[in-house]
Amino acid sequence: MIDTRTAPYAALLLRVSLGILFLAHAGLKLFVFTPAGTTQFFGSLGLPPFLAYLTITAEIVGGVALILGFYSRLVAIALIPILLGAIVTVHGPAGFFFTNPKGGWEFLALWIAGLAALALLGDGALALRSSDRAIPRTVTQ
Repeated sequence: MIDTRTAPYAALLLRVSLGILFLAHAGLKLFVFTPAGTTQFFGSLGLPPFLAYLTITAEIVGGVALILGFYSRLVAIALIPILLGAIVTVHGPAGFFFTNPKGGWEFLALWIAGLAALALLGDGALALRSSDRAIPRTVTQ
């Protein structure tokens, strides 16, 4: 049974945590690897280098949207392909454990599960703009 008194705060905690993770990863690409280094890395993977800029932008915009609770369900769903792309292109071949050389995919899989849980759970407390009206309900309450 879901505790309806605390569930909105659980969703808030999950939403803000996921948003901070996306901002941290965007910051890594901007300030540590630099945009030029990130585009070069994407190119070395056989990806179009401009995808680096799209990824950085999605991580920043998505992270801020999650933290603020701006259409969180939709944002969570939209961010999943970025993580799947990271698994397929970089972390998947390194194996499961993130401590493996070149990092594994366990952390990204957990991150995807968190985004999927948020998409199912909803925006939670203190959301700026709820996505509940943007997703049609198939079950009546």
